[in-house]
Order: sequence, then structure tokens, then C-alpha cells
Amino acid sequence: MSNHQIHVIGGGLAGSEAAWQLAQAGIKVRLSEMRGTGEMTPAHQTDGLAELVCSNSFRSDDADKNAVGLLHQEMRRLGSLIMDRAEPAKVPAGSALAVDRHVFSDGVTRALAEHPNVEIVRERIDTLPTQGMTIVATGPLTAAALASSIGEAAGMEHLAFFDAIAPVIHFDSIDMEECWMANRWDKIGPGGGEGKDYINCPMNKEQYQAFVQGLLDGEKTEFKEWESSTPYFEGCMPIEVMASRGPETLRHGPMKPMGLDNPKTGRWPYAVVQLRQDNASGTLWNMVGFQTKLKHGAQVELFRTIPGLEKAEFARLGGLHRNTFIQSPKLLDSTLRLKSAPHIRFAGQMTGCEGYVESAAIGLIAGRFAAAEILGQDLAPPPADTALGALLGHVTGNVETADYQPMNVNFGLFPTLDDVKKKQRKEAYTARARASFGRWLGEVVEPA
Repeated sequence: MSNHQIHVIGGGLAGSEAAWQLAQAGIKVRLSEMRGTGEMTPAHQTDGLAELVCSNSFRSDDADKNAVGLLHQEMRRLGSLIMDRAEPAKVPAGSALAVDRHVFSDGVTRALAEHPNVEIVRERIDTLPTQGMTIVATGPLTAAALASSIGEAAGMEHLAFFDAIAPVIHFDSIDMEECWMANRWDKIGPGGGEGKDYINCPMNKEQYQAFVQGLLDGEKTEFKEWESSTPYFEGCMPIEVMASRGPETLRHGPMKPMGLDNPKTGRWPYAVVQLRQDNASGTLWNMVGFQTKLKHGAQVELFRTIPGLEKAEFARLGGLHRNTFIQSPKLLDSTLRLKSAPHIRFAGQMTGCEGYVESAAIGLIAGRFAAAEILGQDLAPPPADTALGALLGHVTGNVETADYQPMNVNFGLFPTLDDVKKKQRKEAYTARARASFGRWLGEVVEPA
């Protein structure tokens, strides 16, 4: 198919979904995948498209009370290949959607291989094409040569080889009677304000010492063999590694109390855990300096011992893993095009979304945007109060780029519903999203 109209690089979930959406719109697609050439990434085991390398779960399928379940529903309404091929591959998993990974991958591979508008080419792409519409969906294990080429196009300072993420907490689960808002030394930041940009959780000496011991004793995730040789970056050192350097290390690092007067006492606490606003609406706050390789259950148990976080609800837990992504809010436009080279779109985890479903969803909308452009149609981004629109908004601008980190879809990314009682809020979010998505879907010009 030498006369392809668009080149999709990467045959993971995002690339497969993007290729499918384009092909269904009548667009000729060249889908390049390195696996199958005799080369393999450190994490993959097969050459199948959309191989699931970690969990076999797409998480909750509850579209009434869960943001990822709502995203499932929206993707199904858009004819998602990933959602379609998950159905016959389902395995029992309660309210979650989990699949037999081999049945699932085989189904995706077969569907694309049999599509008359798709040519699957087993080849390694080392440089970004200088012309011709392209979608890059190579994921967090992008090969070094292509990563370098992406860095040249995007500016190396905007290409993150980032191996740590900190937990993110829903604001309405934080006990603000225990915590207070303040900047260190009450300094005003570059964005102005009142010098009250951080939530501060105070600890006395006994609480701090118990917390440090909990970090040292907590169960950690073991590195895979291919990760074990990856060095830590000092700027994202796991908090338990810092704690192992000495009992007072954290008090002079991310938990230092200097310059933070507790309004209840008028004095500095012994130690402080700080939370920083993570999205524009202020519904999500991240734990500053708390990147960790503690297992998720250990994180929840330990972090809920922090004063003010006893009932914390986590939008994302911390992790430590090899990753590659771009600072999408700075580099991409609202339709995922690289501003400096608009013939190139990015999709999937490379954009800074986290999770199988989120990766596929960004691939889906990237494919739809590209198809509309080729066909001379207008396609507005999905509304911000839908799951797909909220996730796209995170990727393309509703976040501070200086602290941009991968994120799963969650209700904290949605516009707030302050007039709804907390117990009814999840259903209110999903009801509003379904109505809004339906209106948007009615405006979408479907291919003949």
C-alpha cells in the first residue's frame, strides 16, 4: 500500500486504535511496528498488536460511578476496536473489565490485518518523518533513536525520561481543619496570589519518626531485571530511599518545616507533608516529593497516618518506573498536533496519559482528528465534562507544564459540580457527561 494517506508508528493500544479509526473512515493507513523484525522491547513478550505487558485489566466497567467505566462507554459509542475486541476476550473480574491477554491481542491483530485500508509493516522507525501526516504512538519504551528524533523536534528540554510519580489526592477528602494553606516563608509565587499555594500537613516528632520507620519497613515493588540497572535521578529519588540515608534526611528535604508557621501553634511543626495543586480546578493535589516504590496497599495504609490525610482518597498512587513522555500541554495543540511540526500527531502514553484505556482513548481521538483533517471536515474536541474530553484536556492544556506528570482518567479532571452532595456526585458527573457526549456525538460527521 505505497499510496497510504497516513503513517501510524507503534502497534500498541493507542496506535492500533488510531489505525482502526482511520481505516474505518476510509483512510489508507501504514501501521509500523518494530516487534516482528527480530527486535523486542524489554517489556514485551510477543509480536502481537496491542499486547498487554503488565496487568490484564482495563479496570472498572461501571459507567455510573467510575470515570474509567464512563470512558469505556464513550469509547464503545465511538466504535472503539479495543473495547470491541475486549468483549470476546473477557475473563471473570467482578465489576472490572479484564481479558485474556493473548485472545485480546490476537483479536486486535487479526482485525487490523484483515482490514483493506490497513497495511501492517514490521519495521523500526528511527526518525520522525519530515513530511506526510503521521501519528506517533510508540509508548513509554520508545526506542532510543526515535526518542532522540522526537527530542530534536520537540526540544530535548521538553522530552522527559521520567521514572517517578507522586500520589495525587482528591481535595475534598483532605481534612482542612487539621491542615492549613501557606507557602514557605509566605513567599508570593510567580503567578501572584496570597502566598497560600500549598496544603501543609503537620507532624510532631513521634509521628514523624513512626512515619519514617513505616517507609523503611513498608513492602516495596521489586524492579524487573531490565529496570534494575536504571539509576535513580536525584530530582525524583524515592522517598523511602531518602529516608534510608538517615532519620533526619526527610526533615531537610521534602518534609522540611522551615518557614511554615502552623496557625494553631504559631510555630513550625517538627515536620510537614506538603500538597501542591495538580490541576487547574483545584480538585486534585499531589504529595510533593513523595515519589515511591512502596506497593499500593502499603502507600494507602502509611499515607493515611499523616495528619489531615486520615480519610484521603487517591486519584493516583505513587510509582517508580521507566517512562518516556513529552510535555504535551506545551507542545501539542488541541487536536494533538505537534505545534512545531503540525503534520505529526502524538497519541497514547507518549502524551502523558496513564493506563491501557486512557492510552487507547487518546489513540482513538487522535485517529478521529486525523481522519477529519484528511477528509476536510471539522471535528471539535469532545466537551471537557465528558471522560474523553477531560482526559484530552489534561493532555493538551488543563495542567501546569512545569509539574506535568502522567495521569489516569478520574473525576478530578472534570469541571466541578459544587452544588451536588458528595454522595451523589459520581452519578451526577456521569449523567452530565452522557448528556454532553450525546450532544457532541450528534455533531460529529460520521464517515460514509
